[in-house]
This record gives sequence, structure tokens and C-alpha cells, in this order.
Amino acid sequence: MSSFILLPGAGGTAWYWHRVVPLLERAGHEAIAVDLPGNDERAGLDDYAEIAVRAIGGRKDPILVAQSLGGFTAPLVCARVPVRMLVLVNAMIPLPGEAAGEWWGNTRSEEARVAAAKRHGYSPQFDLETYFLHDVPQSVIQDGAAHQRGQANSIFAQPCRFDSFPDVPIRIVVGIDDRFFPSAFQKRVARKRLNVPVDELPGGHLIALSNPSGLADRLVAYEAGSRSGAG
Repeated sequence: MSSFILLPGAGGTAWYWHRVVPLLERAGHEAIAVDLPGNDERAGLDDYAEIAVRAIGGRKDPILVAQSLGGFTAPLVCARVPVRMLVLVNAMIPLPGEAAGEWWGNTRSEEARVAAAKRHGYSPQFDLETYFLHDVPQSVIQDGAAHQRGQANSIFAQPCRFDSFPDVPIRIVVGIDDRFFPSAFQKRVARKRLNVPVDELPGGHLIALSNPSGLADRLVAYEAGSRSGAG
């Protein structure tokens, strides 16, 4: 059995992983969805990392999985506790010392988002339905309304202070239907910043909600590969 530590994106709600957790458990693993105080303007990246470290506790060689903005917390966690593998899911990949608010311009993510919208024929004007919820089942959207919370703006001004990503296998999962971080954009950033190829899965930005089975299967495959030495 392996332990998967699941970091959410903006807002920080552990509920984001609620469709993936039981699938990982059914496969014989432990899955811990970390809840972060995303709406607290006083909480910083170091606070997020410390909460994740506490969730890991004494577990040995967990597999850390980070969604979207969680990519800025992941390297801070890896600097504090050893992990067996890091999996980034539709994630922001920071440079050492970069703030999340700088990441958008540094990676030209907005240009990529608008260009993809024009190319594929949906609105380039951001709204939640078009960019986050377009492939999420309606029943999940309705259930999620009670769990959602906003993301504090203060987090975007804080530099992500780490020296380098850990010297462990790093896997990058990209939703081929992600409209917020289009797949071609994610491939470019992953190649430039980590020199790591991506694995594509059907699903949009909130892939844990829209394609939980596909994501869970991929995570389980990563875990099996790490045990066999292929990871």
C-alpha cells in the first residue's frame, strides 16, 4: 500500500478530490486529500506546505499529487519531507523564487488561453462555466456549490522559495480538454521548466471531477511503476 497526498488548487478545498479518493482506496492505497485555507488572506505558501507536511505525518515515501495552484505548494513540501514521486496535474510549475502572480506573465498563459479559445470556437472571455465546469457532470457541480470557497489574493504575491524540484520521478498529467491551461501550453512549460514530457488524459482543468477514473488509474499506474523500478 502506498499513501497518496492530494493537494488542491485555488480555494484549497479537499472536496475537489472526493471522486478520486475512493478509487485510490479501492485499489488498495491510502489517499489523503489536504484541505488548505485558500480563502484566508493571512495564510501563505509556507502555511500551506506545513499543513501538507502535517498530513503526511510519519508516512514513508508518499506520492505527492498537486493540482493547478497546488504546484506552488508542492516543491515546498518536497523540501521538508522526502517523497517517492511528485505528480503535477494541470499544474502551475514555478521557478525558484517566482510568485504565482508573476507566473501568468512569465509563462504567457493568458495569451495561450485566448488563442486556444479563438482556435476552438468558445468565448475568450473567462467565466467558470466555459473554463472550469464545461465537462463536469451537473450533479457534481450542484454538490460542489456548498464546498466552494474563493482564493485569497495575497498568495499570488508571495515568492515560492525553494532551491529546486526534488530529485525524484516527476510526472505531469495534462487534461487534453483543459481550456484554462491548454495542453499545448502545458507541454511547453513542462519542457522548458522541468524537461519532463506530459501524459495526456481526457478531461478539462478540473479533471479529478470530470474524469476521476482516468486520473485514479493513471496515479495507480505511476505507483506500480515506481515499485517496479520503472517510475
